[in-house]
Amino acid sequence: MHTRRFTAPIVALAVATLTISLSAGNTPYRARQGMVVSQSDIASEVGWKVMREGGNAIDGAIATALALAVTHPTAGNIGGGGFIVYRGGDGTTTTFDFREMAPAGANPTMWMKDGKYDFDIHHNSHRSVGVPGTVAGLYLAHQKLGSKPWKDLVLPAVALARDGFEVSEGLAASLERMIPEFKKYPASLAQFSKNGVAYKAGEILKQPDLAKSLQRIADKGPAGFYEGETAELIEKEMKANGGLITRDDLKKYVAKERAPLKGTYRGYEVIGMAPPSSGGMGIIQMLNVLEGFDLKANGYGSAQNIHLVAEAMRRAFADRAQHLGDPDFNSGIPIAQLISKDYATQLRKTINPNKASVSTPTTFTWPTESQETTHLSVVDGKQNAVSLTYTLEYGYGSRIVVPGAGFLLNNEMGDFNSAPEMTDERGNIGTKPNLALPGKRMLSSMAPTILAKDGKLFMVTGSPGGRTIINTVLTTILNVVDYGMNAQEAVDAGRMHHQWLPDRLSMERYGFSADTIAKLKAMGHTVAEAGGQGVAEVIVVGKDGILEGGVDGRAPDGGAAGK
Repeated sequence: MHTRRFTAPIVALAVATLTISLSAGNTPYRARQGMVVSQSDIASEVGWKVMREGGNAIDGAIATALALAVTHPTAGNIGGGGFIVYRGGDGTTTTFDFREMAPAGANPTMWMKDGKYDFDIHHNSHRSVGVPGTVAGLYLAHQKLGSKPWKDLVLPAVALARDGFEVSEGLAASLERMIPEFKKYPASLAQFSKNGVAYKAGEILKQPDLAKSLQRIADKGPAGFYEGETAELIEKEMKANGGLITRDDLKKYVAKERAPLKGTYRGYEVIGMAPPSSGGMGIIQMLNVLEGFDLKANGYGSAQNIHLVAEAMRRAFADRAQHLGDPDFNSGIPIAQLISKDYATQLRKTINPNKASVSTPTTFTWPTESQETTHLSVVDGKQNAVSLTYTLEYGYGSRIVVPGAGFLLNNEMGDFNSAPEMTDERGNIGTKPNLALPGKRMLSSMAPTILAKDGKLFMVTGSPGGRTIINTVLTTILNVVDYGMNAQEAVDAGRMHHQWLPDRLSMERYGFSADTIAKLKAMGHTVAEAGGQGVAEVIVVGKDGILEGGVDGRAPDGGAAGK
């Protein structure tokens, strides 16, 4: 039995038979034996079923992620990449980097045409596709930490693609909006429409070519994707349309286990992702800065606190642009300094408590990153926890479905800097750490994060949202730790974002009072009202050990599953 609840601003699903509590307002979902929270209620159920049948948090996360590749095509993927942060119930921690890589034919000026930068080549062409990392990354995490057979984690996604699933209202609307884009690519139009006619809510979407690709992955692991028929189909599509990825590029792709970044905030341990993600650095640096202010005393939503948080954000994004990139190509990243308490003390001294700083285009900026990422949080009965964020970049990535393979390709090469020495006030940048080179991973804003307290798991959080990801995750942490919110309240609360350049404080429309906005303007902030920011999926462990799940209603179809 399935029960969907609608409470503004939350739209989410719970599984009544699995004893997730349902109630109005900001009451979180509750479970004791394990929980999965994701942007697809169907995928969350798949992940929980795997854990209910003996799988651990890694197994549940992998099964959920693969199901999302079927049910949430705007961002769920096997043709993209991302990151996992893991904390075991015994306190062990690690991370997995499966960010896409540039093909061997990449170079720093590959998006220049007739001496000028061409945005469409950079973001909207076969040359924008990076070598996908998702399959390799999920498999590496499984080999290191999984407990169930690999095939058992893939087959639920195979069944969803082969047999189909009911199109939700949200997915129907999303696919209808994309039909003009899909018309450029016959395989995409065939996959996601009925001969050019949009699917309606309640109809069944079957994806037989995707089912075959997933079956090859189930049978052969990464070799079923990076070699053989799937690799041949990708290379064929690339060669026919000016793309660069070859079978050799695919075979050489390697996911990496990396040490996490760690910090502390008001007695909580903070565990985040190291470069090429900028999320861990950004979260830890901002928390270090804010630790020196009494946010609780000022109160949630106060102009004073928003100002202080915005100033911390401003400084972290400046450092992000100046220093961060793929660590395998940038040996001098001063990461220890950037996340140190001493450095935060120095930054804090540069903040005027009553006046906004001024950002200038002569400093640093960052690459554009799409809102269309997706995140899932998982905790099992032994308090093993997974925070997983992955993406295709834009919504539906490059919009290119590989003919015969049934999956969308990313356009992640757009996260590399535009061209050397190209930093300008419009947001184009050319700083060296994030220029395209063969085999290099592009810088990301993804920020999967886990918090612990007194040696025990406390919180799992993350969000999509491009450049806003870091700040969305930051606010969920502040909402719980400083303001005492439960998981659902932390997700529902208004969000804000500052990213150094452009010098603008973006605030969710209706999320803050007119008086607060007026005070911020008086401090010198340029305030812009915006729509929904991010789609956070949060799990908090209560004092009684009960898991609280917060499902973000800023996007449709999300859900929690557990018991």
